[in-house]
Amino acid sequence: MPVAKDRPVLRELQAARTALIKDKVRLQNQLDRQQQRLTQKLTRRRLRQVVADIAELDHAVRAQLETRPTRKRALHLIQSIKGIGAVAATTILIEMPEIGSLRKKAVASPAGIAPITRRSDRWRGQSFIQCGRKPLRDALYLPAIVATRYNPGLKAQYDRMKTDGKPSKVAITAIMRKLLILANTHVKEDREWVDIRA
Repeated sequence: MPVAKDRPVLRELQAARTALIKDKVRLQNQLDRQQQRLTQKLTRRRLRQVVADIAELDHAVRAQLETRPTRKRALHLIQSIKGIGAVAATTILIEMPEIGSLRKKAVASPAGIAPITRRSDRWRGQSFIQCGRKPLRDALYLPAIVATRYNPGLKAQYDRMKTDGKPSKVAITAIMRKLLILANTHVKEDREWVDIRA
């Protein structure tokens, strides 16, 4: 999928959404600490506005993505994968416009979730992740958590890794990587994800 000319517009909308999410968390934390009725009332009012602004941005992002039929189709295909919701699907398309055109081994690198083995005295035998597009990595974390519970194939992979003694962080990163590989494959092959239990 070629990089669209409207990517700067999409990234600006996404950046505004990210800022509002931070505002929402800050206001929720503030509300938890407040004890005065007036300050609680004002914080709730601001919180309602922030939530409304986030919804408006979500609508604008989706509408912009759907201006191109191929991108609209890709959005649908990515969101068909159990674990990936609307927010994660839109973030994948914005942050990784090359989705659907990458080889399997190259998919994880843009997100910075490809395991890298550094050969030195300090890092011998250990793999780690680095660099990559942080918004993309952040967007994959919660879907990976959901997938370990509700996506049969990915749940089985996660359970195997945990049984083998892998740390939770390593197992979750592997599921994040697998979700991105699945998204790339389904867009490339123009097919929806199918629940193997169906």
